[in-house]
Amino acid sequence: MEKILIIDDSPLQTAQLNDILSDEYEITIEQTAEDGFDRARAGNYSLILLDVVLPAMDGFTLLKILQEENNTKTVPVIMITALSDIEHEQRGLTLGAVDYISKPFSPLIVKARVDTHIKLYNYRRQVELQSKTDQMTGIANRRRHDEYSIDKWNDAVRLRIPFSICMFDIDHFKAFNDTFGHPAGDKVIASVAKAIASYLNRSTDFFARYGGEEFVAILLGDDSEKVFEYIKRIRQAVEDLHIPHDPSVSEWVTVSIGGITMIPKADKSYEFYLKMADAMLYDAKKMGRNRVVWADENIKQLYEK
Repeated sequence: MEKILIIDDSPLQTAQLNDILSDEYEITIEQTAEDGFDRARAGNYSLILLDVVLPAMDGFTLLKILQEENNTKTVPVIMITALSDIEHEQRGLTLGAVDYISKPFSPLIVKARVDTHIKLYNYRRQVELQSKTDQMTGIANRRRHDEYSIDKWNDAVRLRIPFSICMFDIDHFKAFNDTFGHPAGDKVIASVAKAIASYLNRSTDFFARYGGEEFVAILLGDDSEKVFEYIKRIRQAVEDLHIPHDPSVSEWVTVSIGGITMIPKADKSYEFYLKMADAMLYDAKKMGRNRVVWADENIKQLYEK
């Protein structure tokens, strides 16, 4: 069920809106701008109904704040007002509101406008999701990685929690394509991605296709030794798929993996440690492939085999 947040200090008005919408939507009500903002930032809402007149902070000010917050800036906001002049309507629309609902409420108009904007929101989300999904594998693509990685890095800096970056590369992939053809190579990429993704299934895990036969993962909360042991299991799971390779280079399709775990600091960047993870991947390939090389923030390496 889609979720709607109503921010309005009038018990009568919120009761009316709840009666109109609660049969089809999950309704949450907050009576102040501050509580409404906290709820909007923490929740997963498809629409916000925001009264213009609120105690302490008016709806226009809150709307501007919502438009500047990463977690809320894409959520459509319909303003609720008894103010019927063009100036107020222009101000709300300029700040980013998608529509107005005037008091007293007409149930048919409220329902129609809410339904329309939730459908538009879901359509935009679907289009956005498709633009950030790798079509061959169904996992996140490079664009999604570039956005997600910076957000999660900033969160980890603030919370001071362990942050791991992991790079995967399918071994001797050019030789595979030369032997079996590109359609077979595409199937290998999809199969390897599926195997790795099945292990990276916590809500805090992130996995993306970085380009060609290369993948990247982000894991939060575990120290370097624990992540290293877990990533070794993933490497083995890919080998255990037993996808035949060109026998002149390898019996099975395998992956080389490199990564690093650190406590992020504000004076370092995600890109710096991504390059370190890539350097660990290079070492894994140089040492013979089908292995994991890991490092902590002091660049103390853990080797497999």
